[in-house]
Amino acid sequence: MTSSETSRKPVIGLIGGIGSGKSAVSAEFARHGGRIISGDRLGHEALRQPAIRDRVVQRFGQGIVGPDGSITRRALGAIVFADPKARRDLEALVFPYIEQRIREEIEAAQSAADVRFVLLDAAIMLETGWNKVCDWLVYIHVPRELRLERLHRQRGWSEKEVTAREQAQMPLTDKATQADFTVDNSGPLPETARQVYHLLEQLGLVSATRASD
Repeated sequence: MTSSETSRKPVIGLIGGIGSGKSAVSAEFARHGGRIISGDRLGHEALRQPAIRDRVVQRFGQGIVGPDGSITRRALGAIVFADPKARRDLEALVFPYIEQRIREEIEAAQSAADVRFVLLDAAIMLETGWNKVCDWLVYIHVPRELRLERLHRQRGWSEKEVTAREQAQMPLTDKATQADFTVDNSGPLPETARQVYHLLEQLGLVSATRASD
């Protein structure tokens, strides 16, 4: 193995159901030197690109444009999660950009002195094949009832809206079987933090001096 290969920082992919709290779990990983790459953030970024924005509006109409001229994601979501063809059209417009940015951010993280590993948080990682850049996959487990409660409280989503989004993704049982590890995020944050630390310890990505961080 070459020196460049041995110094390469590993990539951990987070997968799980909608509302499983992947962002909160990502933050716990970041506390131990992880660089977070958020697929959701890159999706927002994609829709702000003038060329992509114009093509999306042309395809889905002015009804998805908010007062400030930006695309309203909830309005767009109501269309694409109700129509598989519309969803595929949107994916064709934004996914190439997101995948390119994921690769760029991973490359940037490899040369950052303060980064110990990279964390990819992308809800549809398995569906898109973005998991091929990951060394390990971690499944975030939260019972559906709790996820529905969180999504209603945090985003105002109804069960119908959540179900529409779930049907656009791979079944959770399939995601869980493809994961290398599982973190249960249904309890208090300190318990999740403990699981994250022990997982990183198992992977050799934290040292004893970081245990009290």
